Amino acid sequence: MLNIKRLSVEEADTLVTGAEIKSRELNIPMCIAVTDESGHLLAFRRMDGGKITSISIAIDKAFTAATARKPTHIYNQLCVSGQPTFGIHITNDGHFSIIGGGFPVTEGGAIVAGIGISSGTAQEDIIVAEAALAYFYQQSGYTP
Repeated sequence: MLNIKRLSVEEADTLVTGAEIKSRELNIPMCIAVTDESGHLLAFRRMDGGKITSISIAIDKAFTAATARKPTHIYNQLCVSGQPTFGIHITNDGHFSIIGGGFPVTEGGAIVAGIGISSGTAQEDIIVAEAALAYFYQQSGYTP
């Protein structure tokens, strides 16, 4: 039998709060998605002014980060013509994201969730996701 670590809804909300704080600081309204370790949505927030098109992008980034177990920007670098992973972005019914802004959430080395941020540039999305993770670890006392 497997024992699987998973975020609670309250812990997912902590990630959302951390992302909102950084988004407001940058003055960029974001779409923020948190999935469980299997890529299923736990929490979502579209801040006032967040792009409609970024709703599904944020969810796909969180899905990819949790299930592929790597930040989404890593796949952007690997998914170029001639590379072995070229084409991965069209797998999983098109939900595999290679756009920066998705990160796995870990606790003690185990993947427990994914977070996806969208509405800024890929670099801005990465900054907000990293700030959300830092806030989460500070508030929860967990270790990556």
